[in-house]
Amino acid sequence: MVSRKILTLNFLKPILEFEFQLKQLQKIVISSNKISNLNHITEEIKSLYVEANQIKYYLFASLSPSQRLYLVRQSDRPTTLDYISKIMDYWVELHGDRGGTDDSAIVSGIASFNSQSVVFIGHQRGRDTKENVVRNFGMASPGGYRKALRIMQHANKFNFPILTFIDTPGAWAGIKAEELGQGEAIAVNLREMFSFSVPIICTVIGEGGSGGALGIGVGDSVLMLEYAVYTVATPEACAAILWKDSSQSPTAAESLKITSSDLKLLGIVDHVIKEPVGGAQADPDKACKYLKAKLDTELSRLLILSNLERRKKRYYKFRKIGKFYEYSLPNN
Repeated sequence: MVSRKILTLNFLKPILEFEFQLKQLQKIVISSNKISNLNHITEEIKSLYVEANQIKYYLFASLSPSQRLYLVRQSDRPTTLDYISKIMDYWVELHGDRGGTDDSAIVSGIASFNSQSVVFIGHQRGRDTKENVVRNFGMASPGGYRKALRIMQHANKFNFPILTFIDTPGAWAGIKAEELGQGEAIAVNLREMFSFSVPIICTVIGEGGSGGALGIGVGDSVLMLEYAVYTVATPEACAAILWKDSSQSPTAAESLKITSSDLKLLGIVDHVIKEPVGGAQADPDKACKYLKAKLDTELSRLLILSNLERRKKRYYKFRKIGKFYEYSLPNN
């Protein structure tokens, strides 16, 4: 297995350096038999670990939108296939859109989730440059969205619930994608996902960007991991459009309301799933445990509803997004 270098975020460097020094001190203490008050020193080290974890907890609780964006872009963050391999009983990947292409930026297949047959669809990023070139950095082409549609139609035909996992900076914006009908492919997916009778649960596991995210993002329940982001456009693109200066992306990130807590308040996502301190990449097993528990709860709730009731609720859920009321203040 090739070792990959993970980029350390600037806001994490001080705490990681402190933890490294604690580990070195612990090794010295363990290897030495001549230190007096060994138990006292060991207890002090444990106390420092507790303080370091508390500092890390408060640090991650106060991350800015830009910092959250950098966090979910890390190469060690779990991808769709990482979650699928851990939360499914067993699964098989299905390929191709039956139109001549098999976009690697979208993965899909049939799986058993707690003994319930389901279909999964998700964006798939790479771990390094080579994998990202193959996966096109998680940016799907029209063929990818048509592959997703084919699998969803299969699920609807055989009454399998649909689980989607969103993690993309946006749909592929190349000239070839436009020639092949990128906008049309995403629009058809939006229309068809509103019409399906089976339960649909969408989860933003990393970066949910623009129409690329919406192409598999219409569901009865929209979930979002705690540190994930969901936005109409990347902060860099927004800053370039509004101020002609991509260095203004932190300001754009604040204005776009891209965090899970903001989107929960706006009614765009239904539930925020807790992540381990440090993000899902800090403890993938625990992150998978949290995600699986929430998916199980939501799927059980949705399976109780009738097909007609699910479709109506799904329609009105998205119709009310962005709704607001205007009224005049009374004159005194």
